[in-house]
Amino acid sequence: MRLRIRIIFAVGILFLFGPAVSGGGPHQTSQSSPGIGKVFHYTATKFGVTIFKATIKIENESLVQGKSLLQVQATFHSLQYLRPFFRMNNRFTSTMETDTCLPVRYVKEVDQEGLLIQKKNYRHTLLFDPSRQKVVVEKKDGGDKEEVSLAPSTYDPLSMFARYYLKEELRPGQDLRISIYDGVKLRAMVFHSKQEKVKSKKYGEVEAVRLESTTSFSTFGEKEGIIRIWYTADGERTPLLMELDLPVGNVKFELESVEKG
Repeated sequence: MRLRIRIIFAVGILFLFGPAVSGGGPHQTSQSSPGIGKVFHYTATKFGVTIFKATIKIENESLVQGKSLLQVQATFHSLQYLRPFFRMNNRFTSTMETDTCLPVRYVKEVDQEGLLIQKKNYRHTLLFDPSRQKVVVEKKDGGDKEEVSLAPSTYDPLSMFARYYLKEELRPGQDLRISIYDGVKLRAMVFHSKQEKVKSKKYGEVEAVRLESTTSFSTFGEKEGIIRIWYTADGERTPLLMELDLPVGNVKFELESVEKG
C-alpha cells in the first residue's frame, strides 16, 4: 500500500508537468481556440486497476480590469477504497493572459491525510510578474512571502498546459524544452516528439504525436524514469494518454471523457 501511495503522488505531480513543452518559439493561432470551455476527465491505472481520478477544466474567457484572462483548474481525488490509508482532495488553479497564456496567478490548495501519508492542509498563491521576471509566493498558513527570480517565459504547470493545448502546434521530430515553476522547484526538461498510432479508450486507434522525456523523480529518491504523453495529430491536439515508466513500474493515465465547461 505504501508503494501505491508513492505512485499516486508521482502521477498527480507529473500529470501537471508532462504536457508543458516548448521549442523554438511560439506558433500561436490567430483565433480563439475551440478548446476553451472544456472539461477533461482522466483515470489512472496500474496493472489494470484504477487508482486515481483527475479533471482539468478550461474556463471561458473573462474580462478583468480591461484585460482578457483565462482560468484553468485541475483537481485530483483518491478513490474511496484508498481513503482509510490515503485521502486526497487537491485543487490547482491558474489564471493567465488569454493571448499569451503567461501566468498571472497560480493557487495550490492541498488537503490530504491518511495512515500512510503525512497530513497536509494548506493554500499557497503564486503571483507572477513577467515584466520583472519575478514571482511572489504567498503562504496562507504562516503568512510568509517569498520572492523568486525566474527565467524569461517561465510558466506554472497549468498555464503551460493551456499554451500548448490552445495556442501551439505540436510537430513530430522536435526537441522541446520547458521552463516551469510550481512554487517548489524550477524545472527544466527536454521532450522528444514523434508521430505514431495509439489506442485510445475514448477514440479507438488514432494518429497522435508522442512526447517523451527522461527525468528524475524526487518521490523515488531522484531515480530516473520516463514520461510519455500522446496528443491527437489533428488541429484539436486532444491530450489522450500519459504513461509513466517509474522506478517501481508503469502507470497509465487515460482520457475517459470530454465535455463542455
